[in-house]
Amino acid sequence: MRLLVFYVAFCVCVFSSAWPLQMQCYHCEENLLENDCSAPQFIVNCTTNIQNGCQKEIMVGVNGVSYRKACASFTTCLVVSAGYQSFCSPGRVGSVCISCCNTPLCNGPRPPRISLAPALRPLLPLLLLAGTLTTVLRL
Repeated sequence: MRLLVFYVAFCVCVFSSAWPLQMQCYHCEENLLENDCSAPQFIVNCTTNIQNGCQKEIMVGVNGVSYRKACASFTTCLVVSAGYQSFCSPGRVGSVCISCCNTPLCNGPRPPRISLAPALRPLLPLLLLAGTLTTVLRL
């Protein structure tokens, strides 16, 4: 029985590294849209073992903001984005900002910011009391 478990675990490790999961990214070409083309119809499968990252370009023109999103080689994307850093001035006409990421669908919408400060504010006196008690008990 142990041999069977070992064999299955070994096969899972070997096959999962030989056939990695295919990267998915959002893909659109220079769309002037009301949104940033992060809807499900823009999701594509990237080329396995070649396109291991996603790229997002945000360009500000006189007619508005346009987006270009695609699968990319992560390292190539980093080189390209470094070359465009001087052109990235968010909100200014003529700005071109390129970002790279390497997790599935990472070139989609920015997740909403979640602040824990208001939720923790009522607990602050308890946290201070707990800290004081631990200091006193150590003495």
